[in-house]
Amino acid sequence: MLVLSRQKNESIMINDDIEITIVDVRGDKVRLGITAPKSIAVHRREVYDAIQKEKAAADPEHIKSK
Repeated sequence: MLVLSRQKNESIMINDDIEITIVDVRGDKVRLGITAPKSIAVHRREVYDAIQKEKAAADPEHIKSK
């Protein structure tokens, strides 16, 4: 895992087409803005996990990988 320090309005780039910007910091919460191509799905972890669980239920051969 890469750990970076960023301040409000600073960003990081992933490859050439994904940008993550720190939008706001309030107490222990950080708001992120994510710019990515429409072909790349972006979800909160709990939503991603629910999607994977649904896929596994629909297809017992589905193997979740991290």
